[in-house]
Amino acid sequence: MIASAKTRALVGCCVLATGFTGFSFRLVDLQVTRHEEYAAMAAESHGLRQTIFARRGAIYDIHNQPLAANEPVRTIAADASKIGDKAELARFLAKPLEMTEAALVEKLSRERWSEKEQKMVPARYIVLKKGVPEPVADDLIQRIAEIDRKKDQKDPAKAKPGQATPAPTASVVQEASGYYTIEEAKTLAKAGVRAIMLEQDSNRVYPNKNMLSHVVGFVDAENKGVDGVEKTMDDFLKGHDGLRFSERDRTGKELVPFRSQERPARDGANVRLTIDLSLQDIVETELAAAVKQYRPKMAIGIMMRPQTGEILAMANRPDFDPNDVDASPLAARRNRAITDMVEPGSTFKITVVSGALQQHLVHPDTMIPTENGYFTYMGRVLRDTHPFPELSVHDIIVHSSNIGAAKLGIQLGDQRLYEWVRKFGFGDRTGVQLPGEINGLVHPVYHWDKLTITRIPMGQSVCVTPLQVVTAMSAIANGGSLMMPQIVHDVTDCEGHTVTAFPPVEVRRVISPEVAAEVRQALQDVMSKKGTGKDIHVPGFLVAGKTGTAQKAGENGIGYEKGKYIVSFVGFMPVDNPQFVCLVMLDDCQVEANKNYGGTIAGPIFAKIAERAARHLGLEPSQELLQEQSKAAADSERAND
Repeated sequence: MIASAKTRALVGCCVLATGFTGFSFRLVDLQVTRHEEYAAMAAESHGLRQTIFARRGAIYDIHNQPLAANEPVRTIAADASKIGDKAELARFLAKPLEMTEAALVEKLSRERWSEKEQKMVPARYIVLKKGVPEPVADDLIQRIAEIDRKKDQKDPAKAKPGQATPAPTASVVQEASGYYTIEEAKTLAKAGVRAIMLEQDSNRVYPNKNMLSHVVGFVDAENKGVDGVEKTMDDFLKGHDGLRFSERDRTGKELVPFRSQERPARDGANVRLTIDLSLQDIVETELAAAVKQYRPKMAIGIMMRPQTGEILAMANRPDFDPNDVDASPLAARRNRAITDMVEPGSTFKITVVSGALQQHLVHPDTMIPTENGYFTYMGRVLRDTHPFPELSVHDIIVHSSNIGAAKLGIQLGDQRLYEWVRKFGFGDRTGVQLPGEINGLVHPVYHWDKLTITRIPMGQSVCVTPLQVVTAMSAIANGGSLMMPQIVHDVTDCEGHTVTAFPPVEVRRVISPEVAAEVRQALQDVMSKKGTGKDIHVPGFLVAGKTGTAQKAGENGIGYEKGKYIVSFVGFMPVDNPQFVCLVMLDDCQVEANKNYGGTIAGPIFAKIAERAARHLGLEPSQELLQEQSKAAADSERAND
């Protein structure tokens, strides 16, 4: 018995010792080994980590007219920690959140949220709908609060058949959320949504709607730039979110006195464009009128300051409203000025003429045989619209002679012609601060066939973007320098201090000032009585430019579509001190075949734009030239009579 008692005592002591040893190891594990882990869990359980969202920077035109801004709104949100029937609630939240019900139930059931999820669903709140008018939101909050109070007094699940649970009216709920009927609202209340609340937020708005939509672009639901300047300058515009750490009580409310750390948000910088909104309005208005009259598949207008490369206006048709992106097809959102490539037609002749003059192969008055409009080369016939036995280099541009341009290309030779095309920037992106720009298409010489050297000089067998055409013509206008197109002027912080600026950038000098002056004179005479632009006049100003009529390439890239043309005109004024270069381009206008030319369609549109732009820029017309133009117009009317 004594031995047995001792044995039991010994066993008991061993059990106690083992137990205390286990507890000791567990305490050491909890308090020492895994102290930081459990401390973090405790902090997460009782701590509150809030994101302080940064305000996105605004976008302005060159005169600080707003192009993209932020509009304050109230957001209706639900506290996920206080949701009762998560499966029932998920049925209503899945649609506006674009999630499956199963995924949403799983998300609602979590106690912890990853950093990515906190950005998607900020600070444990599930956003039902943005942009709710404040009076409607307040009314909805008040009505749902009333439901909660009645729900505390009586369980709706035990309501008698036919007895309706009080709920917001259908009109209030639908206006606030856009998704719920009155019956759904009742079920939503039964699901235990107690913590419906209002949060301050902002929506990105574009006050000019469709105007300049392709340049400004738009943002997605998370306020991230998707297209246009919103995308390319997103790093400047988005700012940096801040953080706030504090403690909360058992009901989840923040204990403000126990805020331990706060990092304020840094709002995004503001971006100012080179665009002049008044000039943009002029281009857009005239382009819209042309689309209504000619019904083309697309239309493009670009205006640039030749000395600096600053883009003053850029418009596309079709267009879209960035406030309601989904209402427009994807094709309407494409900035065709930089994403589409076309065969340029006769506007390309400035390249080969400039190259031949700069290489001293010819002079402006050098006569080139033009074969009375019928030239056979390598077994293929090349024709001119207006036949001449010979033309000077100057008049090759004035009369837009395909044969004359082809013969200049032959004089240059394959390699030199290719180099001159590349010198003018064709085949390379211009570097403009817009997304989606393409290179165009300039085949290397080893891909040329025997006819290519006669086709490229007249704007075939080469594909360019409209912006490249404007940039090349700007080099002629400014005296021979190829400038990088600029769409962003500067970036400033919220206090107005300059963060970064974008000064003019000369890519390279293409031709000498003397050659540029010779080509400018020829381009001015394009508007004379004998030129292809004889119908293009701006009262009181000398205009220089080049017409283009390019037959559309086949959809499969083989051959050309009969009777379908891309017509264009690119010009500048005043000739002696160009203030802008402007391109107008239209695709497949619905007009009679004998009127489907750059000089008869695109040129007059340019003239209307140029006349209005001159008034806006304060350019003074020449009174002497006005008298000459009036006299010429009167003589023309008498001749027609």
